[in-house]
Amino acid sequence: MKVALFDFELPRELIASHQVRPRDAARLLVVSDLLLDRRIRDLADFLRAGDILVFNDTKVIPARLFGRTADTDGKIELLLHRDLGEGRWFVLAKPARKLTPGRVVIFGDGLHATVVGRLADGQVEVAFNRTGTKLHSTLARIGLMPLPPYIKRSEQGDPHDRRDYQTIFAKRRGAVAAPTAGLHFTRRLLERLDAAGVERVGVTLHVGAGTFRPVKVEDTRDHAMHAEWCELSERSARAINAARGAGRRVIAVGSTSLRTIEAAARDDGLLAPFSGETSLFITPGYRFKVVDILLTNFHLPRSTLFMLVAAFAGLERMQAAYAQAVHEHYRFFSYGDACLIERQDHVVAH
Repeated sequence: MKVALFDFELPRELIASHQVRPRDAARLLVVSDLLLDRRIRDLADFLRAGDILVFNDTKVIPARLFGRTADTDGKIELLLHRDLGEGRWFVLAKPARKLTPGRVVIFGDGLHATVVGRLADGQVEVAFNRTGTKLHSTLARIGLMPLPPYIKRSEQGDPHDRRDYQTIFAKRRGAVAAPTAGLHFTRRLLERLDAAGVERVGVTLHVGAGTFRPVKVEDTRDHAMHAEWCELSERSARAINAARGAGRRVIAVGSTSLRTIEAAARDDGLLAPFSGETSLFITPGYRFKVVDILLTNFHLPRSTLFMLVAAFAGLERMQAAYAQAVHEHYRFFSYGDACLIERQDHVVAH
């Protein structure tokens, strides 16, 4: 399909730069046979007893570092992108041209990294002088949360982001971007869902910086999707299978949960435990095997995520939903509002 089909106009003032408080006060556009304006705190009103909510339990690491080259004192910004083990990482760098093999970048707290090499796609491989928990402890002290490029922060960052850019479900360290649909949940909302008889289970997908990579080709068939590590446990697979077998609905909290489930699904919709990388790229025409309803934020024009929601609910329906969101001044992107979307062949009860 032509990428231009997924373009739309978005006023810059609708891009959210901070989390709303309380989190469940964010707005919710219910996309069904009608478009309904609600709040996240009303989520339980659109779910029913026995529904199973699937969330992503990945935890964002403070993956943004500022340093200087040891030989020239040139300023360098690194965004850790992929953990290769033993202190080695693929990173995105600014400016990358300065990072030739052997060059050393010095950060605070005694941390430094040596450039190992460069990849054809612009990534840089570096080796830190610390590994494992020592490295992560250092990142916790001097690293900044890896906010998307459309949220501007100084080199000192905003201390609120350490809390705001982490979901209530965060448990397994490894993401360099948040699974943003999960940012809306609060203890109060979870208690309401529990009282409504909604079950919930976790999956893990360590969101990579590639989630913000623009689609630069003209046709979706020519886009190479970034790979991300994900895992579906035996317990979660069993619970989701049981729900589907009983005719209960599966609600994915975010595109990352949806992609994990769909990557693990057989053609008949049954799930088996899965651990590994996925580069599943969902565009209109994809046949969804498991997920019935999707809770997700409002996404970038021409992005793989907008293509995914168009595949889930139909391009025309999502174009209408986004037009309504713009008209009603919903907040967009990572710190923005959300929509609850029925699959095109399903109906959300209300």
